[in-house]
Amino acid sequence: MFRNWMQRITLTDVVIWAIGLAILIGVIWGSIVTLGTGKYSTATWIDLTLIGLALGGVYALIALGYTLVYGILRMINFAHSEVFMSGPFTATFAAWALVGAGWWNKYPILSLLIVLGVSAVVSSIIAVLLERIAYRPLRTAPRLVPLITAIGASFFLQYVFRGLYGSGLKGYPEMTILQGFWMLGSIRVFKTQAVAIVGAVIMMLILYGIVQWTKLGKAMRSVSENKEVAALMGIDVDKTISRTFAIGGAAAGMAGILYLLLFPVAHFFMGFFPGLKAFTAAVLGGIGNVPGAFLGAMMLGLLESVGPSLFLDGLGIPAPYQLKDAIAFSVLVLILIFRPTGILGERLAQAKA
Repeated sequence: MFRNWMQRITLTDVVIWAIGLAILIGVIWGSIVTLGTGKYSTATWIDLTLIGLALGGVYALIALGYTLVYGILRMINFAHSEVFMSGPFTATFAAWALVGAGWWNKYPILSLLIVLGVSAVVSSIIAVLLERIAYRPLRTAPRLVPLITAIGASFFLQYVFRGLYGSGLKGYPEMTILQGFWMLGSIRVFKTQAVAIVGAVIMMLILYGIVQWTKLGKAMRSVSENKEVAALMGIDVDKTISRTFAIGGAAAGMAGILYLLLFPVAHFFMGFFPGLKAFTAAVLGGIGNVPGAFLGAMMLGLLESVGPSLFLDGLGIPAPYQLKDAIAFSVLVLILIFRPTGILGERLAQAKA
């Protein structure tokens, strides 16, 4: 067995594993040095962890759109980042309208539900139109064709919203009830972070329940398994795919409001980096796997928040937090190299791969 394994190893395998080992040693060494110096207090580590969980919750809701679409169509919807952008960018105008009407701080929960609904509806409509206009005519085309179409649709949506709403930054109004923090014993939890974490978990549980235990969810899983057989069993494939896009778009729109609670500025390019990181999270957890998307997103959020201070600071890198995006995309590359199916991903049959 060992001889056969040695015969299958190539120079490329050796180089890749050497790079992976070097990165692992660097992470361990940097973490040991950072923790040994005691530069950061326990409170700081807790704050970084909470920030990471809040970001992870947002990434998880966006990643759900990627993983649902891939599960059914076996394609990556790279325009999903603009679906994420469209909802909260539009909802920002609704939020300021509520401020002008005097509702924003007088009825905070109702106001938050209104902007959440506006964002979810707009993102859902954009996602359904995207599927109907850009993807459905290409459903039987070679796989590269819808991929290129998705990239083109992404740029199209960016500049449509730039033309509609302008290229400047649009501030999101702060809500008095969400200012400040709560103390859980000796742990300080900012209210916006708590709302983002709890809201993301609740939304993910609801969406997971829809996929697992509803008639629509069963139809989605049937279409994912085999479109032709599902159609023969009486399932409307086109309607199921449209509803899948609608659910993914609504989740992205709700994620956008949670994102604005953490970073209260909207603009036409706001979906690019969160979208890429959500895609990374989906790949990390196992593309096509809903629990995997949530797990991968939480891990990525923690890596992005805690990682720079934990292992980059110990390596003597100046301003390590500026490299948080590099950490996210390095994780994507490493996962694609060493485990393309992700943490919870299954090995696809040759017909699906």
